[in-house]
Order: sequence, then C-alpha cells, then structure tokens
Amino acid sequence: MRALLLILLLISPLGQAKTLLVLGDSLSAGYGLQTEQTWVKLLSDRLAKEAPDWQLVNASISGETTGGALRRLPAILKEHQPDLVLIELGGNDGLRGYPLGRMKANLAQLVSLSRQAGSQVLLMEIWLPPNYGPRYLDAFKASFGQVAKAKDVPLLPFFLKDLFGKDGMVQGDGLHPTAQAQPALMENIWADLKDRLD
Repeated sequence: MRALLLILLLISPLGQAKTLLVLGDSLSAGYGLQTEQTWVKLLSDRLAKEAPDWQLVNASISGETTGGALRRLPAILKEHQPDLVLIELGGNDGLRGYPLGRMKANLAQLVSLSRQAGSQVLLMEIWLPPNYGPRYLDAFKASFGQVAKAKDVPLLPFFLKDLFGKDGMVQGDGLHPTAQAQPALMENIWADLKDRLD
C-alpha cells in the first residue's frame, strides 16, 4: 500500500492528476466517428504516455455554439476544476450567421470564466467553408485573433487547414474530418500543447 501511494505521489506532487478540458463542438466531439477514433481520444492516449500527470475531459457537443458553451461552462468548471481549458468553438456560430460581435463577446467570456476558475486557456482558431464569401470569411477568421489579443491568451492555428483538398481527409459533408484525418489533427494539437504541460 505504501509503495502504491509513493508511485502516485511521484506521478503528481499532490497525488492528483491535472486536468485538460476540451470545450468544443462536433470537430472535437467526433461527429460521425467512434469515440476511440477521435483526435481527442488519441490525445488522451498521448497524455497517458508522455504526460501521465494529466487527464483529459472532453466536454464537446456536436452543434454547440459559443452561447451554449457559455451556459454550460460554470457547471463544468465546478465539476472538473481544470488546469487548462482548450476552447474549440465558433464554427456553428458562423454557419448559422450569428453576429460576429456576439461570438467574440461569448469567446471572451469563456476565457474570463475559465481564468476566474484558476485555469489557463488556449483558444483555437476556426475557419468556415469558402462559400460564405471572402468578406465574411476574413472577418470571421480575424475574430479569433482579436479575442486572443484582447484576452492575452495563446491562439492555436486552425488544425484542419492542411487537410482540406487531400483525399480521404474530409467527410462527404465537406465540413467534418474523417477517421483517417484524426491522427494528423491530434499531432497538430500536440505540437502546440506539449510545451504547456508543466
């Protein structure tokens, strides 16, 4: 028993894992995929191997908007007390034509609530399909950098940007990545995440 306790203490000084919370939409919930195929599950497996004092909680829901996540976040923060929050939201706001000012305000509030709970925050950039027109697309894309700058949080580049146009990487809807794409998505996230897991 003492040996087991010692091992746990060596893994984490307080004998308690740190928590990475992923707060996202269908891109993180694994739309059209089995749970074990998703980049979030692959990231959880990577954490178990390379950062075993961290655990991952996926609070992503397909179809989620920034407003919906804002309503859910206080309870999630209270339950899981995350050390790091990864925010992957905004796509559904854009697809539904919600005002960008509202989306930015919601993202900023998500950051603020997470920080008030003692969490570090990473904000993920999101892109929309090209059929929305260059003016709206440019304004939408710029929104994430504006929020990141205003709230002084790191901005992670859109993790699907190198996959569009490649065979087998996007589902038939033209929006969601396939199971084949998930390892690459995880590697993109891991490259930005690994040095922040201190």
